[in-house]
Amino acid sequence: MRKKRLRLISLVLLSITLVLSACSGGGKEKKDSDAAGDGKSLRLISISDIPSMDSSLATDATSFDVLNNTMEGLYKLDKHDKAIPGIAKGDPKKSDDGLTWTIELRDAEWSNGEKVTANDFVYAWRKLVTPKTASEYAFIMFDIENAEDINKGKKKPEELGVKAVDDKTLEIKLNRELPYYQELLTFGSFLPQNEKFVKEKGDKYGTTAKDTLYNGPFTLSDWKTEDNYTLKKNDKYWDKGNVKLDSVNFKVVKEPQTALNMYNAGDVDEALIPAENVNKYKDDKAYNTELEARVYFMRMNQKDVPEFKNKDLRMAIAQSIDREQYVKSNLNNGSKPAKTLVPTEFVKDTKGKDYTKGVETENKFDKESAKKHLEKAKKDLGKDEFTFELLTYDQDNAKKDAEYFKEQIEQNLPGVKIKVKQQPFKQKLKLESSMDYQISFGRWAPDYPDAMSFLELFTSDNVMNETGWKNKEYDKKIEDSGNKLLKKEQERVEAMQDAESFLLDEATIIPIYQQGNARLTQSYVNDIERHKFGGDTDLKHASKQK
Repeated sequence: MRKKRLRLISLVLLSITLVLSACSGGGKEKKDSDAAGDGKSLRLISISDIPSMDSSLATDATSFDVLNNTMEGLYKLDKHDKAIPGIAKGDPKKSDDGLTWTIELRDAEWSNGEKVTANDFVYAWRKLVTPKTASEYAFIMFDIENAEDINKGKKKPEELGVKAVDDKTLEIKLNRELPYYQELLTFGSFLPQNEKFVKEKGDKYGTTAKDTLYNGPFTLSDWKTEDNYTLKKNDKYWDKGNVKLDSVNFKVVKEPQTALNMYNAGDVDEALIPAENVNKYKDDKAYNTELEARVYFMRMNQKDVPEFKNKDLRMAIAQSIDREQYVKSNLNNGSKPAKTLVPTEFVKDTKGKDYTKGVETENKFDKESAKKHLEKAKKDLGKDEFTFELLTYDQDNAKKDAEYFKEQIEQNLPGVKIKVKQQPFKQKLKLESSMDYQISFGRWAPDYPDAMSFLELFTSDNVMNETGWKNKEYDKKIEDSGNKLLKKEQERVEAMQDAESFLLDEATIIPIYQQGNARLTQSYVNDIERHKFGGDTDLKHASKQK
């Protein structure tokens, strides 16, 4: 889920890790000798500023990635994406029906020296589901007793099924027993907050480094909007002995080519490779690739664009874009054309078969079929010409991508014109949230290891469903998959596959590609953990040693 880490909307990555040398001055020989330094300081690059450090308001990958390294919840992910204890001492003690979890907390402190208590979780979770907070991620807690009713204003926050038995004991009451819930608790929305500090800061909380409190491996400092931010080792962190870095410096750099130039100049230790340069570096010892669980897709605003209520027009646009050629020409970095919303190599059925193999849809490139759908739409709508605005990111590569989509749609759909609108990341999120767009190109990365992390986004009442599409049949399929079929694993998988096939055949969204990354990484950069869900990276064990 991350928005669109939701965003799922989740991460190209919203937080690209490029490790810089400790010294940026002098000639190449000096830079190379200083690159490893004392192994205590790294410099990284992010392609986006941090939208929010308030875990109850964060919706995007960059925010969740920084939160993942400066905060710690009950559990965190290990390098195999399995939940391990964070602030929790160990695994939860569960009631016989699996619905009541009792979790003991370890001794831990906030960066101001105050103790981390069970009430910090109670306060933060109540805050997130309270309607006044207007959290877009409130739905992620709906598995907790009364959470949904509280968010809809039917019950009070105090009725949320979570309580502090004492300072070191937290009790959670669930509506259903989920096989992945311990992994879900690693997600950023479930982080604690210090009630006293948050209330003192008011609306400023999470907007600057000094207006945020930390309990993770690092603290945030020197946060300059759209410029840079720094993570510093947190001396109050309970496991600081295993944190190897003293600091991690991020510079906001939006262009991949600039990063590659810095790598070649000896100023960076890791760089993502732009598509046009991939073939040049494939034989380099520093070259490596990775396929993420992040999927890029288009959504169409059916709420405010009357033409998009027409299914044939939506399908015409969906079938007009050649995803295979797009990945080859514009990416060339290990990405894959997306045939489904749920990514490949992410979920398997009971027989070990990839979940996506069971999803069938006409939502794929077929220019002849696209023209037929367009002609039918023109007849039904009584129009021969259409002009739509495509909302996308403000990076140079995003402009190139948008021009490709524009060319494909206009070439394959006579009478349809596309205007490209590029916006900075924060502003793009706001436009999508307020439904102030016509077509948007976005992304989603999962918040937990299950297909539902993608599929639940498009139910009628999900705030992340920024399409205006509502369908009771789809809602029922998702409801069944999340409840009565939970203990019937193969039936559940088939129900979700059926639901996704239905969603895609409605052309509610247009899957474009699954994110891959081609990198150059210096050999002395060690143990940056990268995750398929939750926070993109974990720097707790990272080091810089030749």
